[in-house]
Amino acid sequence: MWYRFFRRCFYLFFFFFFRWEVIGKEKVPATGPVVLCCNHIDNLDPPLVGASLHRQVYFMAKEELFRIPVLSWLLHRFGAFPISRGKSDRQALKTSLELLKQGKLLGVFPEGTRSKTGDLGEAHTGAAFIALRGEAVVVPAAIIGPYRPFRKLRIRFGDPIDLSVYRQDRTNSQSVREVTDRVMNEIRALQEQR
Repeated sequence: MWYRFFRRCFYLFFFFFFRWEVIGKEKVPATGPVVLCCNHIDNLDPPLVGASLHRQVYFMAKEELFRIPVLSWLLHRFGAFPISRGKSDRQALKTSLELLKQGKLLGVFPEGTRSKTGDLGEAHTGAAFIALRGEAVVVPAAIIGPYRPFRKLRIRFGDPIDLSVYRQDRTNSQSVREVTDRVMNEIRALQEQR
């Protein structure tokens, strides 16, 4: 209930204050486990992605945000869960895989932090690892900003990426790196379509 309420609020916010355009949302599977990988340019990225889709999107958020009482309450209502950045976080991995096992949609920013320039940064391999282990479909997405009131703001969703060829050895570090590179190349291609 809370998620639908906030999704509607953010939908109206982006609709009225930005020339918001959502492209390709029909490419996101309506059911089943999905890892949605997107570039990260602003703190508003998670609500933008969530407001763009009918399915609930579950996000990882840095654990520091959950130490702020009101924000922690809101994040939990949004379906977010904490992750410790800069180290292996077994609990976040476990939560991610459990969500995928339940057929949910997990939103991940592979860069791990916001880009100050809008250019894609170096990606971590966590999203690829989770997608391979969780038997999920990967959908790339690109937010094309910047966030400026009454200026064009786009989010473009790409075609799902078939990972079956990489699933022969789901823990193989080479496969995880190849999937990560492929996902980032797809995000870059979506950015360039403008």
